[in-house]
Amino acid sequence: MFDLDKWQEIFETINKNKLRTFLTGFSVAWGIFMLVILLGSGYGLENGVRKDFEGDAENTIWVNQGITSMAHEGYKPGRFIRFTNKDYEEISKVDGVEFISSRFRIWRNNTLSYGKEYGSFDIFACLPDYGKVETVEVKNGRFLNEIDVEKNRKVTSIGRIVAESLFKNGEDPIGKYIRVSGVPFQVVGVFEDPGGDRDISRIYIPVSTAQMVFNGGNYVNNISMTTGNTSVERSQEMVTEIRDKMSRRHHFAPEDQRAVHIWNNVENFQQFMTLFASIRFFIWIIGIGTIIAGIVGVSNIMMIVVKERTREIGIRKSMGATPGSIIGLVLQESVLITAFAGYIGLVLGVVLLEFIGKILPDIDYFANPEININVALGATAILVFAGALAGFVPARRAASIRPVEALKEE
Repeated sequence: MFDLDKWQEIFETINKNKLRTFLTGFSVAWGIFMLVILLGSGYGLENGVRKDFEGDAENTIWVNQGITSMAHEGYKPGRFIRFTNKDYEEISKVDGVEFISSRFRIWRNNTLSYGKEYGSFDIFACLPDYGKVETVEVKNGRFLNEIDVEKNRKVTSIGRIVAESLFKNGEDPIGKYIRVSGVPFQVVGVFEDPGGDRDISRIYIPVSTAQMVFNGGNYVNNISMTTGNTSVERSQEMVTEIRDKMSRRHHFAPEDQRAVHIWNNVENFQQFMTLFASIRFFIWIIGIGTIIAGIVGVSNIMMIVVKERTREIGIRKSMGATPGSIIGLVLQESVLITAFAGYIGLVLGVVLLEFIGKILPDIDYFANPEININVALGATAILVFAGALAGFVPARRAASIRPVEALKEE
């Protein structure tokens, strides 16, 4: 492998056929380059979708109020379905529910103030489990707890952007009182949310407190839950059970999809992941096909090289060269061309993906196009193997040449 004479011969052969070697290497480099770009773009799409799901847990089901579109049990269509605490209690009994919370939003006055600072932010009333549903990351203090709900405490957990807007000069918000729609609430926590600025420009207060202070009665807007490790099939069964429960309670047809809107994140996330697995498989087929085209070119070139060097190979064998040394010579040249060209294509593809990732603006469903390091190493291993495979047939042919016949070649 480290025979200097062999390497000199290989480089002399390449130097004599520069254009042919360049075109052969270019086909291999282009194949790897396209594979890297396609795979990177596929991961960019997948990252974008995952980023879109980050705002909520991936295993969630959301139940929202709607308007009936069918007549049922004497009720006319067009009736608004309004959820109450009782609906939350009924849905929480469904087998498979892990964390669950009801929620409603304070719309009429969403002004928050602290001292001379004030601003308009989203105000949500929820239960403690909502932190799990929304994947809230508490950075300081705590989130809401059961005692807050039971005792109707006027407490709130606020998003980072809210904290930065109301508390200047690094003042610690914990324990301070802010006015929520004119009512004082004590700050018990500051949180981050992977969902982005929208989700950290809000505050959470206990449902029970909001219903009492803001005259919400026992009404809620929606109910959300996580399903643990529940399968997609079971999550679909849970959706059916929830719809049946709501249809009996609110007297609408179970098949009326508009009466209650149910978003099954478990099913949707799995569908996206299956789609991207199919995309990656398709990309690999295209990329490998392109690489194979380049490898066939390398193999053909090596066949030509063997034919051109028939007399030389014959002389070598007549002087005692073994078939193994002949095969090794041809394989070395094949692997060198393939590996070097493929490495160039790999590096150029990675550099282009990095450049695109830096200049690409934030857009939905596409983020951080990248190539997995394991994939890159795998592609390199494929190149080395492919180079050896491309040179194997010509090498076998070279090794099978009989010295007497080779010396007769003109």
